Amino acid sequence: MSPRVLIAVVLVLAVLVGIWINMQWEGQEERRGEGGRSRESVETKALATYVGGETCAACHKAEHETWVGSHHDLAMQVAKEDTVLGDFNDTTFTHFGVTSRFFKRDGKFFTRTDGPDGKLQEYEITFTFGVDPLQQYLIEFPDGRYQVLSIAWDTRPKDTGGQRWFHLYPDEKIPHDDLLHWTGPNQNWNYMCAACHSTNLQKGYEAEEDRYTTRWSDLDVSCEACHGPGSQHVAWAKTSARVEPPHEYEKKGLLVQLEAFEEGRWIPDPDTGTARRATPIPSRIEMETCARCHSRRALIHEGDAPGKPFLDSYLPALLEEGLYHADGQIQDEVYVHGSFVQSKMFHAGVTCSDCHQPHSLKVRALGNALCTRCHVAERFDTPKHSFHEPKSPGAQCVECHMPANLYMVVDPRRDHSFRIPRPDVSMKVGSPNACTQCHRDRSPKWAAEWVAKWYGPGSQPDGHYGEALHAGREGLAMADQVLASLAREIRQPAIARGTALTLLRRYPTHEALQAITQGLRAKEPLVQIGALRALQTIEPARRLPLAEHLLGNPFLAVRVEAARALAPVSRDQLTTEQEAVLREASAEYIQAQLATAERPSSHLNLGIFYAEQGQMEAAETAYRKALTLDPSFVPAYVNLADLYRVQQRDNEGETLLRQALDVAPKDANVHQALGLLLVRLKRQDEAIEALAQAAKLEPNDARQNYVYAIALNSVGQPEQAIAVLETTHHRHPNDRQILGALVSLHRDGGNREAAIRYAKQLVALSPQDQAARQVLEQLESKQKR
Repeated sequence: MSPRVLIAVVLVLAVLVGIWINMQWEGQEERRGEGGRSRESVETKALATYVGGETCAACHKAEHETWVGSHHDLAMQVAKEDTVLGDFNDTTFTHFGVTSRFFKRDGKFFTRTDGPDGKLQEYEITFTFGVDPLQQYLIEFPDGRYQVLSIAWDTRPKDTGGQRWFHLYPDEKIPHDDLLHWTGPNQNWNYMCAACHSTNLQKGYEAEEDRYTTRWSDLDVSCEACHGPGSQHVAWAKTSARVEPPHEYEKKGLLVQLEAFEEGRWIPDPDTGTARRATPIPSRIEMETCARCHSRRALIHEGDAPGKPFLDSYLPALLEEGLYHADGQIQDEVYVHGSFVQSKMFHAGVTCSDCHQPHSLKVRALGNALCTRCHVAERFDTPKHSFHEPKSPGAQCVECHMPANLYMVVDPRRDHSFRIPRPDVSMKVGSPNACTQCHRDRSPKWAAEWVAKWYGPGSQPDGHYGEALHAGREGLAMADQVLASLAREIRQPAIARGTALTLLRRYPTHEALQAITQGLRAKEPLVQIGALRALQTIEPARRLPLAEHLLGNPFLAVRVEAARALAPVSRDQLTTEQEAVLREASAEYIQAQLATAERPSSHLNLGIFYAEQGQMEAAETAYRKALTLDPSFVPAYVNLADLYRVQQRDNEGETLLRQALDVAPKDANVHQALGLLLVRLKRQDEAIEALAQAAKLEPNDARQNYVYAIALNSVGQPEQAIAVLETTHHRHPNDRQILGALVSLHRDGGNREAAIRYAKQLVALSPQDQAARQVLEQLESKQKR
């Protein structure tokens, strides 16, 4: 492989890093018409103003009384004697050598702890944050930032381990220059927390001065957070005639029409023992309202969200590695919604308020009684179903169907996918299962055998979308085919189908291309988003006819993804009309990134976007802005250096990458980028040293080792290159790129037998790969001569 190809490899890596950083999203599958509103309603909404929760309470006393004391009510409070739960009676807490002190003075609450420079400083507590099972504390800084202390108070009773100070990263030293330090950007309330812990938030980030003037109307999750600004409703209530406005969205002056809960909306089905909805769900507006906070997602439009379609304000996460296990079970903190949209209950029309009271947030019944409101007790709340003793933990519905993960050290949160325990799937994909989460001394195989014994060997359906996603993640044989099959299966959750499409970008085969093309024409926005993310495997010239129709999609989330995917398309191949539509969607993409302008990752994404459009000056400005916001933000160094490569400014690029090594000496991507730059400058020995260091820092990263091996081969060290590749192949037996390189190097070195062996493995992994099959046939043909 030539140095030019090596350079292309690092460019792809840099682009992927940039895109990955800002993809903290959560999914949702509704289309406009299922909870969406018309443009006219948006105009009407602009006329409404917030009146405050106290105004609402004057007429809605019952709802207000149930809300008081709820987690929404106590989401944030001014720090004072009756709101602060932590022990500020001159107590101390030590974490990795840093001793913090908590005390009171003149009726105010203070802490002395390590500040942004690592030195102990005194700070006043401004607000409390949360209430159960932990409470955190906010500190205001002169630039308008509110930062959340990483030392929290465990509010649980003492006999269950509570009533103590603890650190949210108990096993890690978090120095002052770490992103996770309480003074850093990842603990910033204005960006990370404020929108979901207050009502009518106006973030007020001032980009030029890098400061905030954040405002809100209620310092908690009050009535208007869900129902929207209430001035028109108040006006309606004061009107003696109370004439109904002509538009449904204006009914009673409310901008958000939430379905009233009725006990009789679910009818028992005697055949299945499970209730079915009496009438079709009228809209998804309730789900969309809850999803705004109870989801893993990225903000793409700043401003009021009540009543707007979820996908017009947020870009959702799919079932991504690190967030979810391969079978869709929760892994990282993903906040319910992405789990729930996988469930049969969601697709049957169940909404949040079927189980949770919307004002108190309490469940509508305790224990199994909640579930038997829809699932007949005589059939499901019995040892014949659970095979556990009544009232034992194993007999509780939630323990099997909603297993909990522990977050923030003390906060258990339940998986809302309501899945049947599948230890057989755990055996295949390595995911947890409810059985062995309880029986920790047992194996998934043991659990699967008991499930088969209890319910019969054929009781579990064949296949699970987790198997396809696992195959895609791990590069298993025929991964492209099983992923493509999942992407086409309309009976599977849209969030899983969209995820399958994103994984197909790793497999540029004809089967993958067909599935991506079909995904772009799907009805579900999450499937469209997954297909758009997979378009990067297709050369830009072919993308436009496949995806241009999505530039005018009803949802902003789809439009901005389409704009990103089509950014590299040459303007020469566009008609005047196409160029206008793409320009409009591109402007929306830019604004979507600027909605979080305080984050360096947003400017990184803008830099990548501009560079793909050929706007090199704008790209450089964006990368520079990212580094101004965070001088330690390594991806911006790497991408800017690569921009300099395109402009034949490698000398400046080298200076930049060496600056990056000063702030991140152990970052393998920087060493690799520097190594490839040195290859271009024909400083081969230095280049090999840098690439070797990258591979050493990330020994389990197949791509780092691949680039190092190819570089070794290019400087006349094929034996060393093969050794690196074979070691990497042992660690990553399904990596097609490593196998392809082994085939090529053994063939070129005259070891046809080894080349054939690896070629057979490559064909076994990708039977539809005609190029790999042709190489194998040629090798075997020559061997016979």
